[in-house]
Amino acid sequence: MRVGRMIFGAIVGLLLSACGGNGELEQRITAAQQCDGTLSSEASRALETLLGTKKFDAAPLGGVGRGAEQLTGDYAERKRSSLHPPVCRVGGADSTDRIDITFGLYADRELFGDVHPDGLHAYELGREAQSGRQKAYLFVRCVSPQLEGTQKRAARIRGVLDFGGATLPDTPATREANLTVLHSVTLAVVKKLDCENNAGLPEKPVFKPKP
Repeated sequence: MRVGRMIFGAIVGLLLSACGGNGELEQRITAAQQCDGTLSSEASRALETLLGTKKFDAAPLGGVGRGAEQLTGDYAERKRSSLHPPVCRVGGADSTDRIDITFGLYADRELFGDVHPDGLHAYELGREAQSGRQKAYLFVRCVSPQLEGTQKRAARIRGVLDFGGATLPDTPATREANLTVLHSVTLAVVKKLDCENNAGLPEKPVFKPKP
């Protein structure tokens, strides 16, 4: 019985240590640790603003890498358009609000072009970008040695941020915060794919609204 208590105590101690001040769990509940740690400092601050918190649910790992692999598979299968489960789901620790970020391939006909959907505003970023209070879209083209055939036909990659429970007002600051987060994760994905010139994305986005 005494040996059993000792083993139990050791297990409890290990669990407390793992979740303590310097444990992995605590590190992963900061904004900077969301989305596999792909968020820039600007994107981390934007995420805190959007969800109104500095403490987040512990996030699962590996989603961004999985998303890049799915895009590779889609292109190899010659899919024109695809969409997968979120590579990144972020939620405040004391809230039911969630931000989902998903990726897939798109066909040129799926670009917004001259269409201006209600609640979305166009920006000069990537091939095309749209952002609003609850949604953001970022379209890019990728030429990569990892994607055979892209020298002739670039892979068309679409990132989508969905924040259905958004309560912030529809202002330029809100739109740009959504697009800042989406840009940061998209940049990480195109880097994993080794896209030439990071698929045309700058390291730090400068938001210029389209007329």
